[in-house]
This record gives sequence, C-alpha cells and structure tokens, in this order.
Amino acid sequence: MAATAETGARPDLGRCVVVAIGRNEGERLRKCLESLPSTVALVVYVDSGSSDGSVEMSRARGAEVVELDMQVPFTAARARNAGLKRLREMRPDVDLVQYVDGDCILVDGWLESAIATIDGDPELAVVCGRRREIAPGASSYNRLIDMEWDTPVGRAESGGGDAFMRIAAVEDVGGYDATLIAGEEPELCARLRARGWTIRRIAAEMTFHDAALHRFGQWWKRMVRGGHGYAEIHAMHAEMWGRQTVSAVAWGLCVPLLIAVAAVYTNGVGFALLLLYPVQCARIARMRRARGDEIYAALLYASFCVLGKTPEGLGVLRFWWNRLRRRRARLIEYK
Repeated sequence: MAATAETGARPDLGRCVVVAIGRNEGERLRKCLESLPSTVALVVYVDSGSSDGSVEMSRARGAEVVELDMQVPFTAARARNAGLKRLREMRPDVDLVQYVDGDCILVDGWLESAIATIDGDPELAVVCGRRREIAPGASSYNRLIDMEWDTPVGRAESGGGDAFMRIAAVEDVGGYDATLIAGEEPELCARLRARGWTIRRIAAEMTFHDAALHRFGQWWKRMVRGGHGYAEIHAMHAEMWGRQTVSAVAWGLCVPLLIAVAAVYTNGVGFALLLLYPVQCARIARMRRARGDEIYAALLYASFCVLGKTPEGLGVLRFWWNRLRRRRARLIEYK
C-alpha cells in the first residue's frame, strides 16, 4: 500500500467517500460493493431505475442509496452529481471522492495510492490508474476495450468514469454537466484544466471493468455513442477532440461517399480507392506494434479502429442533427 512521503504512514481512507452508479448491474454491482474498503467514510450508490433488486441489495450492504427520479432524463453525469450532493449532505468533512461504475471492481490498495498522489500535489484534481477488463479474452470487443483503457502514464487531459477526485476541485467548476449523454468526465476535466487544476494517470492498478460485449451490435452502438461524445465535447471546448471528430467524419462518411461517387463516374475504377483502408490499418498496426502489442492484437485494434469510423461518424451526424432541431439527445445504451 502507498504511504505518504513525509511520514511513511498509510493514507487515511476515512477522508474518502466512494460514489458508485448503476442500473440493473445485479451480480456485478454486488462484486463492486464488496471490493470497497470498509474503512472509507461512506459509500453512496446512485441507482437509475433498476428493477433487479440493486437498491435493496445495496442498502443491505450498508450503502447510502440515492434513487434518481426517472421522469428526468438519465445520464451518468446526473447520477454522479446526485452522489456528490448526498455525500456532502452526510459527510461535509471529507475532501476526496472515488467515482466508480457499478460494473467495476476496485483494486485493493488503489485508494491509498491515489490519496498519496493527490496529497503530493495541491494543484492535482483528478487521479486515475489502469482500468482493465475482467475478461478480455471473452470476446474481441472486450479485448479492444482493454487496449483502449491502456492510456499513457503522466499528466493527462482526462481520466474516465472511474476516477479519484478532490471534492473542492469538482465543486470549483460546478460538477458534471448533467445534460451530456457521453464524454461527461473529459468535459469536466476540460473545465478543471481551464481553472488551473491538473489531471494525472499513475502506474497503479485501479479497477477491473466488466464490459460484457459479445455482439457486433453492442460494439457498434458504443462507437456511435463515442462519435456523439466527440462532436458534443468539441462543440463545447474547441481545443478538445477536434482531430477525433474530423477523423470520424472523414474516414467514416466522406471517404466512402467519395469512393461511391468516383466508382459511378469511372465505371468502377474508383473502387480502387478502397485500398486507402488497408493502408490506414497498416499504419495504425505499426503504431500499436511500436507500443509493444503482439501482431494479432495490433491488427485487431487497427482493423476495428478503421471500421469504427463509420459508427463514430454517424454519432457525429446524430449530434448535429439533434442540435439543428434543438432536440435533447437521448441516451445511447449498448448493454
């Protein structure tokens, strides 16, 4: 376990509250709650209309439960804000919060490492570690997600749904934007960085996530949601996710349209432009190999990265279509 640099003592978990969010997570939520240290100040579980007994099970395990009004559109951001509000009502003395999704297991010793890290830097607002998939070998989609979680150690633009935060920093920027259906944590981090706070990824195991993605349709919807998130966050913060948004539209929508038009006007010769895709796959695979991936993993990642541009591009279009019609975006669920 981590210890403070000055005294060598273990960090006090009594300064920390855990906020878990979920809906119909069932056994995964039970495992999540069981993984939380009993010495934290409080565990708050925010439920979004579960019908599987999650509320009763959480209360039986000693968690403070917040049940969201489902007459109001649900978002993960709204759930996290509700958890923060309740913890401040019950434990105004604590200064640190660990957010965790209900389908994740917290790694033993993570909170001590996170506290020691955040105590060493007064400008640090968010600390995140390595999030892994519980069963990366269960499907190619799970393996892809596990690779996606493997982000560089050091100063970062954002973390993820599982993150350790300084409560004063979160309150300094007004919490999460409850209207966002995706990308709420990167958007929060953008506002934190604008206020002078920093975000850091450390080389420590944080959580194990249970994506349970076994069907192509699930993966496709997840990518559509990702594209929507890129476009919406870029519209709010011009410095964020511009490259990802442009890439989704270019490779996912514009290039296919260009190939189709070229093929029509060249008696099919334009289909030769399809070679752009394997070239792009090869480029991405080389980058992944340079990071240490095995050949199979690198090719898998590269192939789905290129294929994923189409649903991402559709997600971008979905965002702008709703924006033009002044309609609130609806949650894109893939489980």
